Order: sequence, then C-alpha cells, then structure tokens
Amino acid sequence: MEAQLQKRVQRYGWDKAAMFYEASWQQQLKPAQDLLLEMANIQPGEKILDIACGTGLVTFRAAEQTRPTGHVLGTDISDRMIEMASNISREKEITNVSFERMDAEQLTCANETFDVVICALGLMYVPDPSRAISEMRRVLKKGGRLVAAVWGERAHCGWAEIFEIVDKRVSSEVCPMFFQLGTGNLLELHMKKAGLHNIDSKRINTTLDYQSGEDACGAAFEGGPVALAYFKFPDDVKKEAREEYIHSIASYSTGSTYRVPGEFVVTRAFC
Repeated sequence: MEAQLQKRVQRYGWDKAAMFYEASWQQQLKPAQDLLLEMANIQPGEKILDIACGTGLVTFRAAEQTRPTGHVLGTDISDRMIEMASNISREKEITNVSFERMDAEQLTCANETFDVVICALGLMYVPDPSRAISEMRRVLKKGGRLVAAVWGERAHCGWAEIFEIVDKRVSSEVCPMFFQLGTGNLLELHMKKAGLHNIDSKRINTTLDYQSGEDACGAAFEGGPVALAYFKFPDDVKKEAREEYIHSIASYSTGSTYRVPGEFVVTRAFC
C-alpha cells in the first residue's frame, strides 16, 4: 500500500475506532503497557513524549509518574483519539499532559526535547518505522531512552486472521506489515540503524480475554485497525466477516468465553 494512502487509512480508521477502543482493548493491552512503563523507568520531573497515544491509556500513567514537575505530550495521527484524550484530561483535571495530532514520521518537536519517548503498540501502523524511530531519536536528549512495544509474531497471535478476513473483502491490505516488527530482532535492528545503543528486548506471551463472541468481534472489527474498512461493509458482509472471525478463534473458546493467545515485544534503547 502506498504510504500516504496507508496513513489516511490509519488516521480515519482510528477515528472510527476511537469510541470503542478502551472498552475493547484496555485490559488486553495492559501486560504490554505495564512492561513498557517498567522498562521506561519514568522519574519525577522528566519530560515524556508518548507516540500513538490513542485515548491516553499510557499517557496518563506516565503523567502520574513524572509529577509534580514533569510533563507528557501525547501524539496520535487520529484527530478523534486526540480529542477524546484531551477531554479526559480536562474532566480529570490532569494538568501535566497535553495532546496534539502529529505524524510519527514527521514530528514537529524540537531536537533533544524529551528525556523519554514511549510508543505503546503504534509502530506496526507506520509505513516507514525506521523513519519514525529516527524521529524519536532526534527529539530525545542525550542519554534519553526510547521504549516501544509491538505485537509479536503472527503465529503467536491467535486473532491474526482478522486481517485476511477483511483484506479479501477490500481492494488492498489494511495493515500489510503488521507483524513484521515483532518477528525475530527486527525492532532492535531498526533502533540500531537509527543510532540508538544499549538495546534490550523482552518478549511476553499473554491471552486476550473476552466474555463472549460478540465482545471478541467488537474488539477485532470496531475497536481496532480494520475499523475503517469494516464500517464501510454492508450489513450482510459485516455478518459474514464476523462469523468467519468467530470460526477462526473457535479453538480458544471455553464455553461462551474466549482466551485468545497473544504475544508482545517490548524494546528499550538509549540515545
């Protein structure tokens, strides 16, 4: 997929998914987010950049850790995600965060601005991850740290057929390189290429737990990366796609509930 088209798909797709995102993924992504924050080791007073922040699930936790004098800037390609995160910060009166729509490959931040850059499960959607990581390095202070989490290998993610199910009903691949960064040590290699050093990775296995097939489908189709395509489907195609997805995860069913395997890779590097 041509890069600009991929960015448009991600921007407007996540606009569609924003309302469903937290309910669909908050608990399922928590193991990766916990490990990312542990490896980031955020300290009071530090200045943090959270790339692909979504509705702020990680941003607000980082803001708590950097109080009282630190600050977190959350960025995302989706206008709706940024709007929702900003509303949450106002409602909860969290004053040491700000949010801005920004392309991860073209950050508008000055050089050597941040002590820590984090990216929790956003790099899979970037057309050129090397360029994005180079931008993250550019805005890091000397000695600063970058911590990124991605999904692991396709074979270790039981929900992976969602992409094939949607792709065959549209004219192009929705996320053509989704599992690439979690394969082998590719994320580490991208960081090394960007000039980062002291790189270390952890790979963790977890399960995505859903109370019903309806919940599993809601997360897969409405709250995630295929949302833009899915919401354009007519009702009969939506029904067909949901039935095919339920069939693809049937082996992970325990009665009416589902425990779908997943894998995450979290990598830390220093500037």
